[in-house]
Amino acid sequence: MKIKYKPWAKVLMYLVEAVVIILSVFPILWVVMSSFKTNGEILSSPLALPAHFSLDTFIEIFQKYSFPTYFFNSLLAAGVSTLVSLLFYAMGAYVIAKFEFPGRKLLFALFTITLLVPSHSKTQPIFSLIMKLNLYDSIWGVTLVYLSAGMAMSIFVLKAGFMAIPKSLDEAATLDGASFFRTFWTINLPLAKSALATAGILMFLGNWNEYYFASLLTVSDSQRTLPIALAFFTSEFSYNYTQLFAALTIVILPGIILYAIAQDQVQASVAASGVKG
Repeated sequence: MKIKYKPWAKVLMYLVEAVVIILSVFPILWVVMSSFKTNGEILSSPLALPAHFSLDTFIEIFQKYSFPTYFFNSLLAAGVSTLVSLLFYAMGAYVIAKFEFPGRKLLFALFTITLLVPSHSKTQPIFSLIMKLNLYDSIWGVTLVYLSAGMAMSIFVLKAGFMAIPKSLDEAATLDGASFFRTFWTINLPLAKSALATAGILMFLGNWNEYYFASLLTVSDSQRTLPIALAFFTSEFSYNYTQLFAALTIVILPGIILYAIAQDQVQASVAASGVKG
């Protein structure tokens, strides 16, 4: 049933939406626009458009500093950890969503409770494990830590996605002789692409922006990720606002582009999260 709003309610709703959009988009646009300005333009007219658009600042950052290395390290750690963990989380969420077994609800509750555990409280065991594996000051050690990041939230989102898929499809596949893995891989996984996209984006962005463990487990410049590099550049570029805003743009744009590409899948997953299997 379509809800009918009064004219004044529609106007108020559109005004609220416009304010939210402006507050959300304006800071990002301002940072991107400022990366094309000179220091003088930023200080004299911070809200004005740049006099001319040039990529010289971005080229200088990539040539003068180790930004290609930082960018590749972040992409490697966030990308590999997201792809690998997403597969295993999907398997776990599929079993919890589709099968009845003793302790099923307790297991899901334990996963959910881990959302309340601060990540910093795991510093000592994680550091000890990385040292024993001889992965200290290695991007692969950071990647290993990121494999478990976002586990509770991912399983929560993926479970809702699998529960939205009718169980009759699994029963039909079983009658046709499909194995457990084939039913999961060829039927449920493609139909849960919206939940997979949502969980994948949340994990990737969380790992892409992660600073604490990346700074704890690396010391050499060749193993740094973008958030660590940006922290160093904040002090180094304290008077070079153009390069600082260019560095910020390089950090934030990949996440925005990724979400823009998969936004339809994310919206579909949010809509399906209220459907019970």
